[in-house]
Order: sequence, then structure tokens, then C-alpha cells
Amino acid sequence: MRCVIARFPFDLIKTEVQDAMKGITPEPVTGDSVLIGRRHYPVKQVGEVITRQDRRDFTAGEVTRALTRLGFTCH
Repeated sequence: MRCVIARFPFDLIKTEVQDAMKGITPEPVTGDSVLIGRRHYPVKQVGEVITRQDRRDFTAGEVTRALTRLGFTCH
């Protein structure tokens, strides 16, 4: 699925996001979160991993919209 995060286009696939987050320890959730597998990750942490951008460069809303469209459950 094509999406734009911080003005950069990305082609995201649900399985690639899941693979990218394997082995990564979730940080404490203080705001928006996403359920990947059986773990809750902060949306900003996932965004940083999948875009390879600094988390200050994008909003949680941008990543939440993209992850929701991929079929992930966001809280």
C-alpha cells in the first residue's frame, strides 16, 4: 500500500512491517499505540523503524492512518 509519511512516499506491506518489528523490544506506551503480533508498540517507534526517519519528522497521526489502512489495530 502506498502512503505518504513526512512528505515521503512509502510502499508498505503488512508482513514487511511485522518482520521489521520482530526482535524489537517495545518502548513504554505513553500515547498512541499499535498492536503488532501480541505486542503493543508506540506508533512513533514503529514509524521510526519502518521509515528510517527521526520520529520528530512525522506525526503519530500519519503513521496511525497508514497502519490502520494496512489492517493493524491502533489504540
